[in-house]
Amino acid sequence: MQDKRILEYHLEEAEEHFSVGDIYLGTVRKLVSGLNAAFIDIGYEKDAFLHYLDLGPNINSLNKFTREVIAKRVNDGSLDGFKMEPEIEKHGKIDKVLAKGNPILVQVVKEPISTKGPRLSCDLSIAGRFLVLVPFGNGVNLSKKITSKSERQRLQKLVQAVKPPNFGVIVRTVAEGKETAELEADLRGLIAKWNRGMTALREAKPRDKVIGEMSRATSMLRDMLNDDFDAVTVDSKELYEEARAYVHQIAPEKEKIVRLYSGKAKIFEQFGIEKQLKMLFGRSVSLPGGGYLIIEHTEALHVIDVNSGNKSNSQESQEDTALSVNTEAAKEIARQLRLRDMGGIIVIDFIDMKKPENKKAIQDLMRDEMKSDRSKFTILPLTKFGLMQITRQRVRPEMNIKTVEVCPTCGGTGTISASIAVSDTIEHNLDYVLSKQNEKGVSLILHPYLHAYFTAGFPSKRLRWFWKYKTWVNLIKDTSLGMMEFHMHNKQGEEIEIQP
Repeated sequence: MQDKRILEYHLEEAEEHFSVGDIYLGTVRKLVSGLNAAFIDIGYEKDAFLHYLDLGPNINSLNKFTREVIAKRVNDGSLDGFKMEPEIEKHGKIDKVLAKGNPILVQVVKEPISTKGPRLSCDLSIAGRFLVLVPFGNGVNLSKKITSKSERQRLQKLVQAVKPPNFGVIVRTVAEGKETAELEADLRGLIAKWNRGMTALREAKPRDKVIGEMSRATSMLRDMLNDDFDAVTVDSKELYEEARAYVHQIAPEKEKIVRLYSGKAKIFEQFGIEKQLKMLFGRSVSLPGGGYLIIEHTEALHVIDVNSGNKSNSQESQEDTALSVNTEAAKEIARQLRLRDMGGIIVIDFIDMKKPENKKAIQDLMRDEMKSDRSKFTILPLTKFGLMQITRQRVRPEMNIKTVEVCPTCGGTGTISASIAVSDTIEHNLDYVLSKQNEKGVSLILHPYLHAYFTAGFPSKRLRWFWKYKTWVNLIKDTSLGMMEFHMHNKQGEEIEIQP
């Protein structure tokens, strides 16, 4: 979040498999000469896809080392003294490199999307906070975003001096200005991770994960944590301990910004996230000035239509109106692409503008707004028809949250019991819980409209409950609930069974 506005939303499924960065021991299932690719079995319901161009120049060295580790002729991941094989041809044929049934070490570079299995690469890399370790690589490459010539020379010499033989290193942007000790510690951690993976490979069976990527939360901290962060708030004790330990490891001075949320309301409610999710993931997205976006998703591409709405009468000319709405739209679209993690081809139908300088301004604005996007992207100028084409790297399925709700009371039948009766049902359950079960510290979780009803006026319904039962009932708003839904929790936070 930035300025209380959601910028990115990530969802990690329980027991999520085949995440970007995971390294598996696969088996070559099929070679397809027409595609110059292979299909690899790594345990997914559909075989994963490996193209010749994703083999990496040192695939022969990787395969040789993999065989030696499996045969237990190698005890760890050290490549010191390992004789590298010649690099493969840049535009060769895959059947000259791989054979059906051979074991192969592969890394997931794109998660399963729609009907497609994972996309793989044999050009392995292990990402750290400041560096990326590339086994069987050679040399040191620096991020293009490090522009200072003296700093590039310093980092080049430093990393070149400490990297082990037959390993390449990529220096990330965040390494700029970092001390030698920090970079060496990061490198040692990456080498240790590689060694643990190769130790696991000695006993691994086909389809086994050899090196796993960090949890989604930890990997985000690794990639995104910077001086702009003022708080990292979590509502899970386990995740809190994990995040704090990791932040202590990579940036001890920022350990205190990791906070454990202990409020009574859900964390998403407390920070206004639930409401934003409902408003931002729908087909229609409103703009501050009165315009709106229509976002449609197809199998081939994403289409975004920009509409002026009631903005059309607020400007002196049509051109000014178009420029104003398009400016707001460009800012919101850049946010939507990150928020929904929309990838592939995106076509935007901006409101037509006549002046070339206005078209150029929208293109420049879109490029500026997307500078903070971590995914690779390409933006083309507006066409004669006012269309902008964008390609954005897609490595995970698009984030999609259903904002259309099925009525929790009628289940979609279209009929419900009298809505006026919900208050009686709540009071009936409260009477039973507070009088018969003698519960104290009861919390009632309900829709904001019901919350307003029970707290309005003097004396309010809640105050009358206090006078009657001599105990205070905590009322907690939850916008994710339907109008007729409510839940009761005891003092320990356990849900109390509700009587109809």
